[in-house]
Amino acid sequence: MPTLRISDIAERTGEEITLKGWVANLRSSGSILFVQFRDGSGLLQAIVSKDAVGEELFQQAKTLTIESSLSLTGVVQQDDRAPGGYEMQVSALHIVQVGQEYPIGKKEHGVDFLMDHRHLWLRSPRQTAILRIRDEIIWQLRKWMKENGFVLTDTPILTPTSCEGTTTLFETDYFGEPAYLAQSGQLYLEATTAAFGRAYDFGPTFRAEKSKTRRHLTEFWMLDAEAAFVDFAGNMEIQEQMISAVVQNVLRERQSDFALLERDTSFLEKVKAPFPRLRYDDAVKKLQELGNPIKVGDDIGADEEMLLTKEYDTPFFLTHFPAAIKGFYFQPEEGNPERVLGSDLLAPEGYGEIIGGAQRIHDLALLEQKMKEYKLPVKDYQWYLDLRRYGSFPHSGFGLGLERVVAWMCGLDHVRESIPFPRLLTRLRP
Repeated sequence: MPTLRISDIAERTGEEITLKGWVANLRSSGSILFVQFRDGSGLLQAIVSKDAVGEELFQQAKTLTIESSLSLTGVVQQDDRAPGGYEMQVSALHIVQVGQEYPIGKKEHGVDFLMDHRHLWLRSPRQTAILRIRDEIIWQLRKWMKENGFVLTDTPILTPTSCEGTTTLFETDYFGEPAYLAQSGQLYLEATTAAFGRAYDFGPTFRAEKSKTRRHLTEFWMLDAEAAFVDFAGNMEIQEQMISAVVQNVLRERQSDFALLERDTSFLEKVKAPFPRLRYDDAVKKLQELGNPIKVGDDIGADEEMLLTKEYDTPFFLTHFPAAIKGFYFQPEEGNPERVLGSDLLAPEGYGEIIGGAQRIHDLALLEQKMKEYKLPVKDYQWYLDLRRYGSFPHSGFGLGLERVVAWMCGLDHVRESIPFPRLLTRLRP
């Protein structure tokens, strides 16, 4: 029979049940021990009374420490005053292991200490709340993609070529020839989109960026999506409809976790399509008016994004970037080839880019010309050019950075808390 969990006990109040888990906290008062008990699905207060369990079991219970593992048997009742809203009067207990002195205490710890002990820090209420919200975001994204005709098609992690640029690739030996950890599944998704019309992938991607910012990880999860016969405007509509649905559904499903994080959700409640659009050239003018030294042709970085996001209280699209600062596959704007049909979706409150998207070049001759301009090894991209030789079609797509969405929705200062085990420029362990 499946083990009963705290999340299941609402319908079992008044019954004697057994739960298995860990000590989150404890205190004693004479012949009574108050145990905050967790099992990963919730929290309850367990009362261990000498009168109820007997002298021997009570003495065993007094040896418990933070994070000791055990099973508890007793009757559960709802009690709004108790942590988790439920209380168990323990009639029997079995100690699986008495844990050693737990290194993470109630006192303040520095970031490096907590990251060194990330494998234990994950057990704290704040961290579990963040990761539950992450889990909900993932499932809501997958649900939306499925309901809107996108087929999950896994793309390779080991690739022979670059999608974004060669300077941020992790290289590895592949039986005597160089291979690279994927920066994005986009190019391969363009192939599967020709089979399914709409396709997406969702998995780990890698960037060897030597960045020490609150928004960068070297290993992160990305949802890439491509849609056939969808133009630039339609691509942005897909993104805003998806983000609106996901944010509102996650807010509804994880209310208690947002409350634990003390997250002000007022900005999130405003996330409803359509989103504003801002052209690159207009953004440059706006930034200059705000005192930023940016010039036309410069890339818009984190500092500039932060300034722009303070002008909006909802996500907004930054569009029509200079061709020179974007990838070889971006479709040029008709009548204005110096600008491309690309967009970044920026989250408010200073969080910046969470999605990058574009209409792709579908004309074979133009794509070959761009590849020469970018000095790409055409032989490595022959399969990609085949997509333009055999039934080419207009298409668009985007890539969503999961950890940035999690950080934004949870109101985090740094993406390192948005993933169970972050990989940073200076951190490969634990």
